[in-house]
Amino acid sequence: MLANLRSVVEGRPSCSCHRPSTAPVRPSVAYRGSARRRGYAVVVRADTDYYELLGVPRTADKKTIKQAYRQKARKFHPDVNKEAGAEDLFKKIGEAYEVLSDDNKKAIYDKYGEAGLKGGMGGMGGGPGVEFSNPFDLFESFFGGMGGMGGMGGMGGMGNMSGFARRQRRVDGEDDKVDLQLDFLEAVFGCSRELDVERLAECEECGSTGVRKGTQPTPCSVCQGSGQVVQAVRTPLGTFQQVAYCSRCEGEGSSFTPCSKCGGEGRVRDTKRISLRVPPGVDVGSRLRVRGEGNAGRRGGDPGDLFVNISIKEHPELRRDGTNIHSDVEISYVDAILGTQVKVTTVDGPVELKIPAGTQPGTSLLMARRGVPKLGNPSLRGDHMVHVRVRIPKAVGAEERKLVEELRELQSKSRLGPFRF
Repeated sequence: MLANLRSVVEGRPSCSCHRPSTAPVRPSVAYRGSARRRGYAVVVRADTDYYELLGVPRTADKKTIKQAYRQKARKFHPDVNKEAGAEDLFKKIGEAYEVLSDDNKKAIYDKYGEAGLKGGMGGMGGGPGVEFSNPFDLFESFFGGMGGMGGMGGMGGMGNMSGFARRQRRVDGEDDKVDLQLDFLEAVFGCSRELDVERLAECEECGSTGVRKGTQPTPCSVCQGSGQVVQAVRTPLGTFQQVAYCSRCEGEGSSFTPCSKCGGEGRVRDTKRISLRVPPGVDVGSRLRVRGEGNAGRRGGDPGDLFVNISIKEHPELRRDGTNIHSDVEISYVDAILGTQVKVTTVDGPVELKIPAGTQPGTSLLMARRGVPKLGNPSLRGDHMVHVRVRIPKAVGAEERKLVEELRELQSKSRLGPFRF
């Protein structure tokens, strides 16, 4: 039903089998600039069908319209229906009832459509538009508050609250972030950490309402509890209305005596120690999400999340590239010729690595599955690449020099062909 009503509000059929009402949908015309004749763009959009919105025929009497409004308003009141778009539909339902239940407004609507009500059609002489009542006030005139909604008044103690206080919406808390630096091996294999996080916590004194204990909010004297103010601007095309948040109450719809502990914010600065499990394989730039550990919400709103930004200390011997580890090993030219075994530092500890005879400078040797566990699947690991550097001495002793010269002579004798060097 919510999807169908939303399609009505947007001026499109709710499904492929939708049948339009017998009366044509009149377009609402809005001009960009002062007038169409000056060359400005014209935006045309379909009006809302108030009859279809309430689910009544165009021949419905006032009693039928009233019953339809009561049913729809109860269903889509935002304190009851938490689905996205419910509040907009609730307001539109109130607007539809206010028009169709008033003979004068209904006559204008039937002749000119929604644009006629807003004073934007030539048939209305460009006069001022119709001002609609606050949809919440209209609702309360029917039900007398949430307590008259058939047992819904027990929702969180809201039945005893005044209309403007009920309209104060839950406000979810903001997300927060903290930086965490890990040692190289902590990032590879994961770890557990205790973090002291400073954030906004719910004020226990006022229950996050911001109102001093033992007092009650009163309606804002400017917006009369609606949280909104309407500004009318007269133009050659008629009177246009702009709805904005009330600057005095900042959209709250009420004024109150602030809580002595939180100063009316509903939240206080607090430090909490949380336990964090860092999974294996996190890397520089990884961000961990801890649900519900961000700033507290207001008036019963959900808390935000805590995001932990990871940085990693460098290792003196190892370098990381994704799930692979790189390191260097240096051997003498003799070991490069004859081969040898060296001890290599890995993330698993020291490991013996065989250097084959005849290894050339710059050779990379693979140590399979000695790398970093894959994030989210630690059973899979990368590799460890060992890059061999051959150390060539700049100067040698007399005995070593003699042996090298003998080796060179031996190599020259073993060469084939007519040319010898």
